[in-house]
Amino acid sequence: MPLLAQQAVALSGLTPSYSAAVASTTVTCGERSFLHVKNTNGSSMTVTLTSTARVRGQLVADVVVTVPATTGDKMIGPITSDLFAGASDGTCAVTYSATTSVTVANLVI
Repeated sequence: MPLLAQQAVALSGLTPSYSAAVASTTVTCGERSFLHVKNTNGSSMTVTLTSTARVRGQLVADVVVTVPATTGDKMIGPITSDLFAGASDGTCAVTYSATTSVTVANLVI
């Protein structure tokens, strides 16, 4: 899965660059990491962040966020390491139920 480049919000301002969503990607974990998803498709879609955390040996449920149709706009996060960091590379696996007319940005504040 490709790593979505993280963009830092700064006092001087940030004009985020959005990428077309692909079926699955990874994002950087951190206390200030967020995923911004825009959906201009005529149907709603879901974004799933794969959880890697365990409580008493039981896997914590994945986080599933519905992004509304047409003008859907969701900020998701923070994407913290304790819930989402993969063992091999420390990033969070993200999947999208649809990618047509969906754009994403990986932001850190």
